[in-house]
Amino acid sequence: MSELKNDRYIRALLKQPVDRTPVWMMRQAGRYLPEYRQLRSQAGDFMSLCKNPELASEVTLQPLRRFPLDAAILFSDILTIPDAMGLGLYFETGEGPKFERPIKSQSDIDRIGTLDPECELKYVMDAVRRIRSDLDGLVPLIGFSGSPWTLATYMVEGGSSKAFTKIKKMMYAEPAMLHSLLEKLATSVVDYLNAQIKAGAQSVMIFDTWGGVLTPRDYQLFSLRYMHKIVDGLIREYQGHRIPVTLFTKNGGMWLEKIAATGCDAVGLDWTININDARARVGDKVALQGNMDPSILYATPERIQEEVSQILADYGQGTGHVFNLGHGIHLDVAPENAGVFVNSVHELSRAYHC
Repeated sequence: MSELKNDRYIRALLKQPVDRTPVWMMRQAGRYLPEYRQLRSQAGDFMSLCKNPELASEVTLQPLRRFPLDAAILFSDILTIPDAMGLGLYFETGEGPKFERPIKSQSDIDRIGTLDPECELKYVMDAVRRIRSDLDGLVPLIGFSGSPWTLATYMVEGGSSKAFTKIKKMMYAEPAMLHSLLEKLATSVVDYLNAQIKAGAQSVMIFDTWGGVLTPRDYQLFSLRYMHKIVDGLIREYQGHRIPVTLFTKNGGMWLEKIAATGCDAVGLDWTININDARARVGDKVALQGNMDPSILYATPERIQEEVSQILADYGQGTGHVFNLGHGIHLDVAPENAGVFVNSVHELSRAYHC
């Protein structure tokens, strides 16, 4: 496989010097791009795209043809693991993911077996291999998984939720049951991410989308504890290269120090915390990724540039910052505005890396 032509993203995660701040966007491959919508229409549905390595690679590379991004992220879904566990994943138009057979009892959890990523999730590994080949060293490839807590919320709720009553009922009324599910998920995530690394992922990220709905005590017990277990179990060097690990808890700004203490290389930030405050709190322990409000991309080019400038100034001099949105790009954002964002980061960040 080709050596990286642009390793700015990896270097920033490892807090090594860079010439400018690297940038990529969560959900950079997706519905805001007309070429993605066209390909999805041809494929038939979202999971058909995910399960076709050739199409998954094409979707992954689409944003790189438009924008000078510093990383590619595997086109897949966080719910591949519960789908492979036999819960019957499907997507309702306008309602998001749903499961035909949600987890309701200990016997449901007991029926879940351990996954062989090169068997039940071979389509993901084939996609990673294809993308690495098609990238030809242009930029690093990010692999990812949902966190055990976030996966469990979908598996117990049966889909998306606003109040999380079913999983919180399990958490408070039958905590041992939930822990048994989270243990199985943590083991599966370790195996899944390590398989992605062996297939070609050069960095991995764990998305804890729903960790922020927990109390501080429950966050440590039911979310962070299992992400820490995953970090401990991951391959951190492969074929002579470090494999950086990023943890991202949406609405997790109050727990930055605890997240940083897991041994991860970087902590993802949403837009509810100032990056200057975050850097002051974690010091040089980890790199930081984030954290522009995705809705800024609805603004004028001048306003987008202003926001990029402010976040760069707030972070200040030196490496250790991967610029990103604080969550995924919205589906109705104009691609041209995303281009303004990416270009602004590159142009305005040079002064911070003298």
